[in-house]
Amino acid sequence: MRPATRILSSATPPYLPFCHHSHYLSPRVSFFIPLFPSTKYPSLQNTKSPSYPHQNPANSPAFGSLLKASMASSSAPSTGAASETKPFSVLFVCLGNICRSPAAEGVFRDIVKKKGLDSKFNIDSAGTINYHEGNLADPRMRATSKRRGIEITSISRPIRPSDFRDFDLILAMDKQNREDILKAFNQWKFRETLPADAHKKVD
Repeated sequence: MRPATRILSSATPPYLPFCHHSHYLSPRVSFFIPLFPSTKYPSLQNTKSPSYPHQNPANSPAFGSLLKASMASSSAPSTGAASETKPFSVLFVCLGNICRSPAAEGVFRDIVKKKGLDSKFNIDSAGTINYHEGNLADPRMRATSKRRGIEITSISRPIRPSDFRDFDLILAMDKQNREDILKAFNQWKFRETLPADAHKKVD
């Protein structure tokens, strides 16, 4: 009698991309990603924070620290009146700009609005690829956000050279995203007029 053979369906490969994450993940691999992995802002790290459904983002240490860091930068002394009123610009970046970065953008917009700081911030999101350009965010993520009172209206777009001029802080959703953003910067800086230290904006 022949031993039973386990047949793996081609529809269920052992490694699947999770929500446009930059890597393929095994079911045995933890896919927890800190909201704001940061070396320049250590206080943004909060690996013990409970998952979003059980936590009010407005009370999140990560978002609180981002607000403080942003406000401190916005209120720094400057020589021109235009600079004094310029909003602090934050760009959230993931792979396709239809799930993680639009969610981060929407949550941060909601927090800023509730704190009455709309005029102090310019908030946007982008992706490292243009595959979903022009599309709304993933409907499942939008539905989940809406149940929590947050409306996601962003339209997917890829990151562009001008982002390195226009934004004060570019927050990558994972390490691979960060590497891709810096790689793009290193290519663009030779044919675009970009600040020499713009790579320092990426976190």
